[in-house]
Amino acid sequence: MSWFYLIIAGIFEIAWAMGMKFTGGFSRLWPTLGVLVVMGLSVYFLSLAVRTLPVGTAYAVWTGIGIAGTSILGMVWFNEPVSLVRVLLIFLILASAVGLKLLPQ
Repeated sequence: MSWFYLIIAGIFEIAWAMGMKFTGGFSRLWPTLGVLVVMGLSVYFLSLAVRTLPVGTAYAVWTGIGIAGTSILGMVWFNEPVSLVRVLLIFLILASAVGLKLLPQ
């Protein structure tokens, strides 16, 4: 169940990072409140995951999911630069997260 919580935490991590684009530097009330709620949910699910997972592994996977997901969605939704090197580096982040999951706990 801890890995499930960690994945949910990572999805919320992506959501708040993407939502930052709409806050106008925290000057728009509703997008800002939405981002703050989703940030809280992300940290809450991370806290559930670290009950049984090593904190270093959980944190690395959580940020990896956030980095990879936010980078990919930024390329798709916001027309951020796409290059072979960038895609390969995102793949390495994901591969590292999977590798950490496969290590004995």
